[in-house]
Amino acid sequence: MYAIIESCGKQYKVAEGDVVFFEKLDTEEGKKVTFDKVILVSEEGKVQVGNPYVKGVKVEGKVVSHGKAKKIIVFKMKAKKNYRRKQGHRQPYTKVEITGIKTVAKKTAAKAKAEATEKVEA
Repeated sequence: MYAIIESCGKQYKVAEGDVVFFEKLDTEEGKKVTFDKVILVSEEGKVQVGNPYVKGVKVEGKVVSHGKAKKIIVFKMKAKKNYRRKQGHRQPYTKVEITGIKTVAKKTAAKAKAEATEKVEA
């Protein structure tokens, strides 16, 4: 089972247990984060495509850490004009571990199981 989610202006393909690097999110380390903008969900060969998003589906994850990527060098130059500018940049990121993909079918199945166990116990 996998999903395609939209976050930080980009689209990411995620599955349960994946570790994904997002642009900096305003969430503390160790906290849960939920992504509501799910574009596509594939479960056992069945594909649901949203218009623009799939309703009732959420992707949950846990923030592992924050950090900065490797430095890139931005060098601008104009030939024969003595114009040179050198600048470095490190993009901040948030490392997120995907813990689960919650679909409508899973929610109804979990409720049905809970009701069945309650009836058996009674």
